[in-house]
Formats: sequence, structure tokens, C-alpha cells
Amino acid sequence: MEVATRIGVGVGGALLVAWLALVLYVWVRRPPGATAGAALRLLPDVIRLLRRVAADPTVHRGVRLRLLLVFAYLAFPLDLVPDFLPVIGYADDVVIVAAALRSIVRRAGADAVRRNWPGDRQGLLAVWRLARLPGSP
Repeated sequence: MEVATRIGVGVGGALLVAWLALVLYVWVRRPPGATAGAALRLLPDVIRLLRRVAADPTVHRGVRLRLLLVFAYLAFPLDLVPDFLPVIGYADDVVIVAAALRSIVRRAGADAVRRNWPGDRQGLLAVWRLARLPGSP
């Protein structure tokens, strides 16, 4: 298999596993009245949020660096735990991405998250709770 194909499959697999873990976590910690559809839309909305935050000139440079490091980690073919190991192979990706996303959202600030959020109110509330941002969205 070609290196570019392996990288694409690895990144795609990591995103899928991260999405499933995120959906499970959001389902467990969902706000009252939240639907499963909101949880399924969360990953695409978070990806768009990250892209918008990266392009936002008011966001601190450190946040952009963290975004770059997360994407570089996902694209890099070598991991802390090899991806060919069932379940735990992608667990390191999920943990690192979740910690980085929480750090990015908290460092960017509540105003940047509100301003750049592309999804609906339920999704924003879920991200708010996951990142433990102060106040309300």
C-alpha cells in the first residue's frame, strides 16, 4: 500500500474512532433534552469550528499552534500506540485529540467559540459542557 494511502486511511480511521468516542461521551454527558442527531452532527461542527478558530485573527497564536500540532499528530504515520492494535491502537489518538480540543477551546475563549460555532444551540451546549467553559453559551 502506498504511503499516502496509509496516511489517509490512518487519519480517516482515527477521525472515525474519535467521532465515535465523542458521540458516546456526549451521549453520556448530554444536556437535558438533547437528541442523538445533535451528537452525530457534533464532529463535523467541531471540525468547522476548529477551521474557523484557526482563521480568526483575534485568536491567540498559541491556539493556532495547538491546532497545527493536533493535525500534524493525526497525519503523522507513527503513533504512541500502533493503530493496527485493535481498540487501543486508536485510543491514544482519541485521548490526545480530546485533550488538545479541550485546551484549544478553553484557550481560545468563550467569545471565540460563540462567534465561530457553525452548528445549532444543542451542539454548542455540548461543546460548552465538554470543555467546561464558564457561564452559558
